[in-house]
Amino acid sequence: MARVAVIGGGISGLGTALMLGRRGHRVTLFEQDARRAGEDLDRDFFHWDRPRVPQSVQPHSLLAPVRTVLRAEAPDVYTDLLARGAREYHEFDWFDERPPHRAGDEDLVTLRTRRIVLEAALTAAVRREPTVEVRQGCRVRALTFREGRPARVTGVQVGSETHQADLVVDASGRRSPVPAWLAAAGCRPPVVDSHRTGIAYVCRWYRLRADGPRDPGRVKTGSAAPFALAGVFPSDNGTFAVSLVLSTGDPTRGALTDPAVFEAVARRFPATAAWLGLAPEPRSAVLAMAGLDNRWTALADDDGPLVTGLVNAGDSLIHTNPTFGHGAALCLLAAQHLAGQVDQIAADPMGYHMWTTKALRPWFDAQVKADRADGQRLAEGAPPADRRAAARAACAFDDPVVMRARAQVRHLLRSAEEAYGTDEVDQHITAWLTAHPDFTPKHDGPTRDQWEALTK
Repeated sequence: MARVAVIGGGISGLGTALMLGRRGHRVTLFEQDARRAGEDLDRDFFHWDRPRVPQSVQPHSLLAPVRTVLRAEAPDVYTDLLARGAREYHEFDWFDERPPHRAGDEDLVTLRTRRIVLEAALTAAVRREPTVEVRQGCRVRALTFREGRPARVTGVQVGSETHQADLVVDASGRRSPVPAWLAAAGCRPPVVDSHRTGIAYVCRWYRLRADGPRDPGRVKTGSAAPFALAGVFPSDNGTFAVSLVLSTGDPTRGALTDPAVFEAVARRFPATAAWLGLAPEPRSAVLAMAGLDNRWTALADDDGPLVTGLVNAGDSLIHTNPTFGHGAALCLLAAQHLAGQVDQIAADPMGYHMWTTKALRPWFDAQVKADRADGQRLAEGAPPADRRAAARAACAFDDPVVMRARAQVRHLLRSAEEAYGTDEVDQHITAWLTAHPDFTPKHDGPTRDQWEALTK
């Protein structure tokens, strides 16, 4: 059995350590933050300053791979996740009646929860695992190497201690120090593909009243203006987030950090207005996040792996702008693959690098393409997409066949080309357009004049 050192105790590190431990490997998990998620979800979520994890307080919707991986690898964690308040939402719950079942429909489920709930469930399971040692408040300061072509990583340095390992997994996030350590050791540099998004997020958390309704009924969770998007993220234990997305260059962005301005603007979008109309209790300040990029960091180039004995996972490998919510899903898919192939990966990581390129890289490329289009549209206040593309989006909420295709793309089950490119889906969109001859693409959010009047 392999000895594995995991750097970083976020979702990627926790998931990797747990799945490796349950296969009998000896795992040591190093996490520099002395605090861990667990006993009080609200305290951990609203009052834990985590500057290295700015996305921790932003809204999350956990996509199908999170559910499928946990149910396969750690069903006790999945049960715990639901017990802590996470809620399942099937994409066909939108309709009064579900369509006849097709293979794969059972996977079209979003877990509505805050990130902290998943962290707490994973943390509890890792702490119970006898083959996993967790070193909390323990910062890895360097890698150790053995000379060779390529060099081999043999462990990590923590303070004055050297911890030997057959494989080191870098799960330390988008600010990983590992590329700098490799450069200092004279290794070839990682191959980094980075794209700045130009998109900013502001959100605020609310809790529904105990004696009030749990949701506003069948209301879409997203609305749009030419220059901004608005969305609702129903979550665990009566919480939900309202989120606004706009260009980083929008001159009104700073005004949205005022809770009164934020809420006045959010009430001009139908999706968010419906939830705010339930008179919820505000639970947070307005939380901003910007300066984001899509970044792929490969520890292999045309000449092969930069080193052996080391791989990266989670945001250290693939960091995507959270518009599509891919992060947790991609990191658990990588953790599952790592756990199942660890002996081969420890001997030669090239197979892992090839797998990430085949299985994960297409979703990175899709995010880059979408963000480039969204960033330009938001910055320019461009009109809606062409009529057929807009019809495809609208049709999904009337037609289960098109909704299935939409859900397959959203949940990382099929590419957009595969899901939408069938004769059946094309025929259903054509039929919908025939039934709606006056359909014109349009936004349902405020005009620019209305927005600026509220953000002065």
